[in-house]
Amino acid sequence: MAGGFQADVTVTNTSTTAWNGWTLGWTFAAGQTVGRMWNAVPDRSGTAVTARNAGWNGTVAPGGSASFGFTDGWTGTNPVPAAFTLGGAACSTG
Repeated sequence: MAGGFQADVTVTNTSTTAWNGWTLGWTFAAGQTVGRMWNAVPDRSGTAVTARNAGWNGTVAPGGSASFGFTDGWTGTNPVPAAFTLGGAACSTG
């Protein structure tokens, strides 16, 4: 079976200092592909995917957030990524 979906993602600054740039990373374990991404700059190396802030949404105040989205294609299975990193450090989802 094959398909696709659209993801809408929000990164929230829960720290007490402003971010001057952000990068969210995850792994697609089943060969999924990122089609189009908006409000972030995509990069992919093998199964690893990163979304980096666009030039205009990198500064995020404490308690603030930035959002981006992307389309995805898959063949076979489409498991949810097991973990995410923000700026290279593990982060929570939810």
